[in-house]
Amino acid sequence: MIQTIDLSKVYTADEVETTALNNVSLEIKSGEFIAIMGPSGCGKSTLLNILGLLDTPSGGQYLFDGTDISGYSERQRSQLRKGTLGFVFQSFNLIDELTVYENVELPLLYLGLNGDERKARTEAALDRVGMAHRRKHFPQQLSGGQQQRVAIARAVVASPQLILADEPTGNLDSQHGDEVMKLLAELNEAGATIIMVTHSPADAEFAHRIVYLFDGHVVSENFMQKEYALPS
Repeated sequence: MIQTIDLSKVYTADEVETTALNNVSLEIKSGEFIAIMGPSGCGKSTLLNILGLLDTPSGGQYLFDGTDISGYSERQRSQLRKGTLGFVFQSFNLIDELTVYENVELPLLYLGLNGDERKARTEAALDRVGMAHRRKHFPQQLSGGQQQRVAIARAVVASPQLILADEPTGNLDSQHGDEVMKLLAELNEAGATIIMVTHSPADAEFAHRIVYLFDGHVVSENFMQKEYALPS
């Protein structure tokens, strides 16, 4: 699904250059669950943002399903993101003024689906994460674990090929964090490819492979003894 070749990212501010990624080459197959680990400032979130088409590389190639998308414009990246990628953030990123149902439905509005299709998909996504009974509540009326479940429902409602999770349990206690990780594992077992940035060794145990970054380099990979299903 994904291949990066000598991917680099350099930020320039006041004539000072900071290298966030330095020649990162990586392959991720459909159906894998990948954890990206490393110390703060090593380039984890930068890599995730580039893989999620929220940022562009300074050099190298990014191939998605065999197509080099490194030089895509923002418009092209936006079109590819819609319906193809789902995002789960540490801070949930729910819209306070919208109900749980409306937050989950929002990606389907961007896709232009009709009302009946939106209703069916939204209700199915909420059922999947056990939050249908909270459909009329607002985010601030929910616990952190419940908000992250809603965020996961929003991420999967359009049946994306790839889910990107940035510290999905970072704002949760251990019990709710474990619930969220089990939910991500279930989604992976159902066929979703997942790339997750985490500081948590316990969360990383859910992955098939752990990629370690240091100073913008991939320094090692650890393959877990787990099977994953390739798409038919």
